[in-house]
Amino acid sequence: MNHTRNALGGMVVAPHHLAAQAGRDVLLDGGNAIEAMVAAAAAIAVVYPHMTSIGGDGFWLIHTPGQAPIAIDASGFAAERATAQRYQGLNAIPSRGPDAALTVAGTVGGWSKALTIAQTWGGPQLALTRLLRDAMRHARDGIVVTSSQAALTQSKIEGLKGVHGFAETFLIDAMPPACGQILRQPVLGETLQTLAERGLDDFYRGSLAARMGAELDRIGSPIRASDLAAYEAHSVAPLALRLADCTVYNLPPPTQGLASLMILGIYERLGIAERDGFAHIHGLVEATKRAFRVRNQIVTDPRRVPGDPSDYLEANALDALASEIDMRHALPWPESAAPGDTIWMGAIDREGRAVSFIQSIYWEFGSGVVLRDTGITWQNRGLTFALDPADLNALEPGRKPFHTLNPALAMFDDGRIMPYGTMGGEGQPQTQAAVFTRYARYGQSLQRAISAPRWLLGRTWGEASTTLKLENRFDPALVRLLRDAGHQVEVLSEAFSDTMGHAGALVLHGDGRMEGASDPRSDGAAAGV
Repeated sequence: MNHTRNALGGMVVAPHHLAAQAGRDVLLDGGNAIEAMVAAAAAIAVVYPHMTSIGGDGFWLIHTPGQAPIAIDASGFAAERATAQRYQGLNAIPSRGPDAALTVAGTVGGWSKALTIAQTWGGPQLALTRLLRDAMRHARDGIVVTSSQAALTQSKIEGLKGVHGFAETFLIDAMPPACGQILRQPVLGETLQTLAERGLDDFYRGSLAARMGAELDRIGSPIRASDLAAYEAHSVAPLALRLADCTVYNLPPPTQGLASLMILGIYERLGIAERDGFAHIHGLVEATKRAFRVRNQIVTDPRRVPGDPSDYLEANALDALASEIDMRHALPWPESAAPGDTIWMGAIDREGRAVSFIQSIYWEFGSGVVLRDTGITWQNRGLTFALDPADLNALEPGRKPFHTLNPALAMFDDGRIMPYGTMGGEGQPQTQAAVFTRYARYGQSLQRAISAPRWLLGRTWGEASTTLKLENRFDPALVRLLRDAGHQVEVLSEAFSDTMGHAGALVLHGDGRMEGASDPRSDGAAAGV
């Protein structure tokens, strides 16, 4: 088990070590936390291509000392031609191929919006050519294929190999690459070079946008250049939950950030004194069920949310949900669940500014569509739309789909700042709750809080199972207690399972000391200055 890392001059954590190093090196060159995150985000889109891409969406939480956190919604909307009539006769939107590529990619717009905020901090600004340097180099020189990329390509190959652009980009000699092989993405490198030289807006309203729009249209996606031109990321007010000794922030709809905060608020009211026993796991799982019920009823495009999400974070609402929990018996489950493949990353600079960031293409390799002219893998986030017009998340042009993505940040009364988060679709709120409670409530070290055995209620990685999944390091006696309480427990074969997501966290202490921890389930690192 890795030890928590420490630094004083800045720190970046990412689920791939080269992305963490790209961000760390920007800090070494005098960059700030936002610039470091843009560098890390670009790098990880190259080195972890099964998990993320510049053809996906993103969300930001940005902390500046002495100010309330700022959030950025960099998620894309459904294209003008993405109508329910387009998919008439189908039970659901196709999961792969051009019809799955139905929402605009927002993450590059989010980078641009965040860099605009960084300009208000003063000081020298690093050029885009510097921020995207490592990403360009990795695309052109090649990446060493990780075990997770190799395994996922192999397991999903039947549904991906025939999708536009996929085989020529991500297969080697027409075969899924093995762990350790070198994979080059020269066309993506050229695209990153164009963004570095012409500016990020070229992605939406320049030569890149014209080429992407033309190819998407040509292959049968509903997206056109006009959809890209209409896109802009937006600053939004984050959701906030007051706990006993801190305030925790997360993103509002269309993300499930509300659920992540509700779990913590409900759990705090249960008064559980010890970690990792029956009460801790059962309490968080039961809090998750109540939070997910609310989430499923109200989280949608922000313009269509029925009511104010903050109402569910009020003390009386959380008190009522906590009072429903039986600490001896499990609430029958399942309800609907959502898979997802994502990356979370965090950064803190020497001025104490902090970023919690998440970027995703939804499923592994997203829609599977790789644009041949630009090397960009396009997301399939629009799969969360429903084709039933009466559904809360009904498909309609211009609407944003439901997002599992939700980066978190806690501000403690003693001065500590903690950006944290994870990938993992339905598991994101659950893993956030596990890491936060272990560290902030039970005094476990940051690294141990992430490395300790985890659980996940619901479906992930495209599987239909909605059981309570546990890594096999839990005490068998605890497993029996959970089963006896009525939980449908499934013990996984792995001690450290990808199913549980790739978590990370940073903590800035009042004296300037920084701690960082990455997930042993990933290929990540916490890199300090």
